[in-house]
Amino acid sequence: MSKRIRISNERLNSYGFRVLTSGIEIAQYERNPVLLYMHQRGNVIGYVRELKVENDEITGELVFDEATDLSRTCKKQFEFGSLRMVSPALEVLELSEDGVDVVEGQTRATIKRSKLVEVSLVDIGANDDAIVLHRNGKKIELGNGGEILLPMLNLIKDKEMDVKELAQLLGLPEDADASAVKAKIKDLLETASEKKGEEKLMKEMAVLKKQNEEMTLSAITSSVDAAISERKIQEGQKEEFVALGKKIGNADLRKLFDGMQPALKLSSLVGRQGGAAQCGEYTKLSDVPSDKLMELREKEPERYKKLYREEYGIECEF
Repeated sequence: MSKRIRISNERLNSYGFRVLTSGIEIAQYERNPVLLYMHQRGNVIGYVRELKVENDEITGELVFDEATDLSRTCKKQFEFGSLRMVSPALEVLELSEDGVDVVEGQTRATIKRSKLVEVSLVDIGANDDAIVLHRNGKKIELGNGGEILLPMLNLIKDKEMDVKELAQLLGLPEDADASAVKAKIKDLLETASEKKGEEKLMKEMAVLKKQNEEMTLSAITSSVDAAISERKIQEGQKEEFVALGKKIGNADLRKLFDGMQPALKLSSLVGRQGGAAQCGEYTKLSDVPSDKLMELREKEPERYKKLYREEYGIECEF
């Protein structure tokens, strides 16, 4: 059973360029999947089957025809392991100097689109010396001292002009050197980082503040609801006491409720001698029974407001 072998991938080679697997056209080669020896025309030793393009690489299985002594020898050496590498011959269709196609350490243009011409069994493989390229009708044989026709990336363009332009953009004098430009950029980056940190802190504080306000309101509402259930205040006073709780805090609101007496039921007053005190006799709002509060509020609104203001320190609006 034939072993699957890698034909090409996108690794950066020692000549400073790489080939994008997604841009390699294989349709024509699949019609004639010839396997040569050392890229030599006429030395056909078999073919490549089950060609696959996946995971940014091209792989296939070598089939030796054994029609020649060379093919039989190559098959034995391949099975033994003394010949174990293959190399593609590619026709260059499109180059790219775009930053998205360039990786760290790359010095020559990326082969973005190409056409697979043939595959060869070789003695020295890898993407550096084994790959053979064709561009503009010329064959590029890497590793043999031939001329590499792929353009160098223009990584540095008018360095002095760049420094001058950067200095102007950064508000520095035109004669500022590269070290001054670097120092300014570093300072701006640090400032931006600090500002970003401050913005993040402010957002986190705003979230915490909102959560605290929600928790406080929930506690105040619970205290008011408890006072209503204990008949210390009436349901109609809920909003007023919630507003008071927001101003004085839940702790003081609870103290206020603790000092208030529950309203007496009418049945508990039957049989009492001397009658109850009149609303006008109370000097503190907290002394007024809860069942008398609404009566005081309706019959003597000004007195109710006065007692409310003296009791809670805020104006009563109704």
